[in-house]
Amino acid sequence: MIKVQAPQGAAVNTTWKDTPTQTINAGGVEFAYRQLGPDTGVPVVFLTHLAAVLDNWDPRVVDGIAAKHRVITFDNRGVGASSGATPTTIEEMARDAVTFIRALGFDQVDLFGFSMGGMIAQVIAQEEPQLVRKMILAGTGPAGGEGIDKVTRISYLDTARGLLTRQDPKQFLFFTRTPNGRRAGKEFLARLQERTSDRDKAISVGSFRAQLKAIHRWGQQKPADLASIHQPVLVMNGESDRMVPTKNTVDLDRRLPNSQLVLYPDAGHGGVFQFHEDFVKRALEFL
Repeated sequence: MIKVQAPQGAAVNTTWKDTPTQTINAGGVEFAYRQLGPDTGVPVVFLTHLAAVLDNWDPRVVDGIAAKHRVITFDNRGVGASSGATPTTIEEMARDAVTFIRALGFDQVDLFGFSMGGMIAQVIAQEEPQLVRKMILAGTGPAGGEGIDKVTRISYLDTARGLLTRQDPKQFLFFTRTPNGRRAGKEFLARLQERTSDRDKAISVGSFRAQLKAIHRWGQQKPADLASIHQPVLVMNGESDRMVPTKNTVDLDRRLPNSQLVLYPDAGHGGVFQFHEDFVKRALEFL
């Protein structure tokens, strides 16, 4: 049984910082979500990264894509304001995402998966191919990809590094330590604070640990046959990704039969946020 607990309505032409948070109950989970952009065409569902909640999406990316497409972001099960317990496998997260998408009444969507979200998107495309029209996969890699099972160690090290230097760990995890990378990181983190009201709940420690376990398992799995993913895919990353080593992005592009690859120079895991203007332009051309 699906129960809408806030007016679902049509997406509206507002900005990310003012978009209201809504909830919908599906599969026993109360999913928190936001939507904006024109109420026409195929919607773009955003699938986010490790430890992220709704407020971790770059406003320039959301607003940029929402200028032409309906954008839907959500907290998956157990994350942020959504209820339930966070799964410990990427596959379960993917099935929860499908439950949410179908609860909104969509038969086909485009997916933008960043980092862990890109892993979830791959599973959705394999298990529910009719649901997915196109995908953008950024800062991510295939199951069994080299170095993906090291995300836990890197995340804890850079979290400690952030505490010692009084900086957000994403400054280290997402961006290079060059002058360009440092500047881009500060600008990105400032943009994340533009929304001042109706902000999401932070991720819990338990949910964060469950996600780490899921990513670790993904990194240790046998490589999947990605030849079954026939949808057009835009694969993107920075040239110097520490979290999900860039060689995985290149490998992902090589193994997908209908993909195109973009790598940003002097950029790391958050390359699409560092080069947000170029990314939005390419995304709109692709979708």
